[in-house]
Amino acid sequence: MVEGPIGVGKTTLARRIAARIGAGLTLEQAADNPFLERFYKAPSQFALQVQLFFLFQRVRQLKKLRQGDLFSPVRVADFMLAKDPLFARLTLDEDELYLYEQVYRHLVTEVPVPDLVIYLQAPTDVLIGRIRKRGVLFERSMERGYLEDLVEAYARYFLNYNESALLMINAENLNFVDNDEVLEMLLEQAANATSGRHYFNPVL
Repeated sequence: MVEGPIGVGKTTLARRIAARIGAGLTLEQAADNPFLERFYKAPSQFALQVQLFFLFQRVRQLKKLRQGDLFSPVRVADFMLAKDPLFARLTLDEDELYLYEQVYRHLVTEVPVPDLVIYLQAPTDVLIGRIRKRGVLFERSMERGYLEDLVEAYARYFLNYNESALLMINAENLNFVDNDEVLEMLLEQAANATSGRHYFNPVL
């Protein structure tokens, strides 16, 4: 699974890896969330709705991975369920968070643990530039402080992550779209990351 804050390049990398190794692909369906655009305009009013929609949606997607696929036994995803509480703690008030956590704890036991997590990191300024470049209109209202808090939340989470092998990548200057050499180097690192914590920060 590929993870990291908004704009870091999760989907791009997940697509490239899946295509390169012939794996199945499971992508976030953020555009299907009917509350997301309203959340960016009025966060406090729509935070709980957007979080619960994403939670149920992602659980459904990940539960399908447990069932397996005879034609694509290896799958790549551009999200993991553990990201949901990171967002929830930033956006929900105390009572809403309590409700959300009750639902989350009930559902999380049904979701498989990934064999490998690829965690992409980049500075906030880089993320802002990439978000603007991809041109999703409602994302333009995202506050810098929110993105900074999200980057910090991801860093804290993965500081103590030990549920599966972890490959941490400095994605600030890496081009996964056009540079096949970088992709091959990353795949070699990923193949060797069968347990523990690993780092990928090539000098290009």
